[in-house]
Amino acid sequence: MKRVLVVDDSAFMRRTMKSIVVRNDYEVVGEGTNGVEAVSLYKKLRPDIVTLDIVMKDVGGLEALKSIMKIDPNANVIMVTSMGQDVIVREAIVSGAKNFILKPFTEQQVMAAFEKLKEK
Repeated sequence: MKRVLVVDDSAFMRRTMKSIVVRNDYEVVGEGTNGVEAVSLYKKLRPDIVTLDIVMKDVGGLEALKSIMKIDPNANVIMVTSMGQDVIVREAIVSGAKNFILKPFTEQQVMAAFEKLKEK
């Protein structure tokens, strides 16, 4: 079973993502509310997949992504973003993100992003 770390500063978005992940036979091994927690939990848990919100208080997702990629250049990080953040999404992909999901997301969109990880 693939292990997933869910990071978002919105409790509602974390709950939504976690329910989708669990319903599709993935295991949620941790959740964080900001980039600092994302990096710390990644080091500790070494999940197979990270869903990482781009805009968060304190340390944002882009900075956390870069730190995670320094720890593990092969990390499977999927950025979660609102519409209108195209420049940031491009920077995230260049920085090592494997894919991105637009908010508000559907279960099909999340699972499609997870499936693309298998192709790489």
